[in-house]
Amino acid sequence: MKIVDLEVHVVNLPMKQGFTSSFETKRGETRTIVRLRTDEGVVGWGETMWGAPVARLVRQLADDVIGTDPRELEAFHARHRMLPFFHGYLGYAALAAVDVACWDAIGKAAGMGVVDLLGGRVREKVPLTALITRSDGDARDYPGSLADATERIVAENSFTAVKLKGSTDARADVAIMEALRERLPEVELRVDPNAAWSVPESVRAGHALEPLGLEYLEDPCQGLEQMAQVARAVRIPLCTNMCVVRWEDLAPAVRLDAVQVIHGDVYKWGGMAITKHLAAHCEAFGLGMNLHSGGEMGIATAAHLAIAASTPVLSGAIDSMYYLHDDDIIDPLLFEDGCLRVPDGPGLGVVVDEDKLAHYAELNAREGDFTG
Repeated sequence: MKIVDLEVHVVNLPMKQGFTSSFETKRGETRTIVRLRTDEGVVGWGETMWGAPVARLVRQLADDVIGTDPRELEAFHARHRMLPFFHGYLGYAALAAVDVACWDAIGKAAGMGVVDLLGGRVREKVPLTALITRSDGDARDYPGSLADATERIVAENSFTAVKLKGSTDARADVAIMEALRERLPEVELRVDPNAAWSVPESVRAGHALEPLGLEYLEDPCQGLEQMAQVARAVRIPLCTNMCVVRWEDLAPAVRLDAVQVIHGDVYKWGGMAITKHLAAHCEAFGLGMNLHSGGEMGIATAAHLAIAASTPVLSGAIDSMYYLHDDDIIDPLLFEDGCLRVPDGPGLGVVVDEDKLAHYAELNAREGDFTG
C-alpha cells in the first residue's frame, strides 16, 4: 500500500458563543484538514491545530510521504524529528496531521478501528469536562451568574466534571470556584488560568482553594521551577498543558515534582502512538494524565476518543470543545449524558461531509484564519 496523494484544506468553524480564557476570546476554530489517498483506493483523514502556518508545513511533508507506505510511521517520524525543533508547536501539529490520516488509512485497510489497533476498548463512552468561561456569565455578578450557568449546563448534559477557564484575577477566580462548589458539591472541579498568576498569587489562591477539594489546579503559573514552588506549598495536585509539552520536559518535571497530572494531546505531541507512550510514562512515574483540547473538530475528536477509549489511565473526564461548536464537517459524534461515544467502523469511524468541508474551506478563504 502506497500513498499517492495528500490534499490539505484549511477551514473556519464558528462556535456557539465566545470562549474566553486569560489571554483571548475565541469565536471560532481554524483547523487544517488532510485527505490522504492510497494506491488501493483507501482514503485517510487527518485534522490538526491552526491554519495557514501548519498547512504550509503539511504541504511540504506531502512531498516526502507520497510513495511511502502509511504503515511506516516510525520511519516517518524519524525522518522528521527535527521539524518541531525548528517550528515548535507548528511542527508537532503538522506531523500529527499526517500521522492521524495514516492511522485512519491503516485502520480502513485492515477493516479495523483505530481504537482496536491501539489496544482495544477499555471503555465505550468517554466523559467530557464542562468548560466554563466568563463568556457564560454576567460581568456584573460573575460568581453568582457563572454558578447559575454552570448548574444549568451540568443538569442539562449530566457532566461529572467542571473546569473554569481562569483569568488574570486570582481572587476573583477563587470566588467563582467557591460559588461553584457550593452549588455542585459532588462534581469534580478544576481551574485553569493558563499560567496567568505569579507564584505568590498561585500559593495564596491554592491555599484558599484547598477546602474545595479540587481534582487539580491547572497551570497557575509559568514554567517548571515556578510550578515546583507552588507544588511544595499547596495541597492540590498541579496539572499542566503548558510546561510539559515535549519529551525533554518530562524528566525535569519528575525530578522537581513540579506536576502531578499531565495533559496529553495528539496534536501538541505530534501523533497517536506518541500520546500512548506519554500515558505509559505517566503510569511509570505515578502521574495522572488527561487530554487537552485545542478546539478539535470531529476528525481530531475521534482520534482523541480512540486514545482515551484504549488507555486505562485516561479514566477521568477529558477536555473537549466539541460540544461547543456550531457545526462539524463529519456526521456528528454522539454526545449524551456528558459523554461522547467512541465511533464504530474502520479507521477513525467518521464520515466526512465533503460539501461542508468545501463550505468551511471557502469561509477560511474569505475570512482568513481566526486569531481569537
